[in-house]
Amino acid sequence: MQFGAPRFQKFQPPPRVVTGEDGLLLIDKPAGMSSHDVVGLIRRRFGFQKVGHGGTLDPGATGLLLILVGKGTSLSNKVMGCDKRYVGSMLIGTETNTQDLEGEVVAELPYDLVTIDRLREEAGKMTGDLFQTPPMASAVKVKGVPLYKLARKGQEIEREPRLIHVYSYKITGYDAPVASFDIVCGKGTYIRTLCHDLGGALGCGACMRTLRRVRCGAYSVDDAIGFEDAMKLSRDELVSRVIPMHLVK
Repeated sequence: MQFGAPRFQKFQPPPRVVTGEDGLLLIDKPAGMSSHDVVGLIRRRFGFQKVGHGGTLDPGATGLLLILVGKGTSLSNKVMGCDKRYVGSMLIGTETNTQDLEGEVVAELPYDLVTIDRLREEAGKMTGDLFQTPPMASAVKVKGVPLYKLARKGQEIEREPRLIHVYSYKITGYDAPVASFDIVCGKGTYIRTLCHDLGGALGCGACMRTLRRVRCGAYSVDDAIGFEDAMKLSRDELVSRVIPMHLVK
């Protein structure tokens, strides 16, 4: 008896069960906490098995943090790639080794000739496709080691400039030596480096003073819940604020 070629049925993985806990939560992060801190506290407080975030905010920064819950963590690449809007302020005439006020002052230069018109002129030149060198105090890895770990040891190494896109860089006010800004940019942009580079263009230096993320893609901080308020909710109340996976833009 001859037999034909064996027939193999294509393996079909079991369907993923998506629940109301799987999706995106909008949190307004306070200053003084890392994005990792927020993720860990939400995971422990509400008993979620998996929690992640869709783009880091520095501890000193405030504003919109996209928290991914449950199977929503699979959306990480999707939400990390969205455009972002920031508002904040910079200190003209001061340079630090971290490009913000968290670091040590390395230079203080006169800024007498700086006007709001000059600030706006130079900021306007820093739009479109740009090559930006990541700061040493960043999570960018070189040979598997985050730059900030090297910076803590007092080391500074050569970094490869990376292509970024800045849609708009607006100076919204200037009360010397503090200039306020409103920036819309693509992923991977370091706002403190934009402040530092603007100071370099002015010839007097600058560092970031405050930073608040107000938008990530389709989502606004106006629709987010404050972290402290979120921690006061019951599990069901928090879950009711989770945007389901199929609705995440």
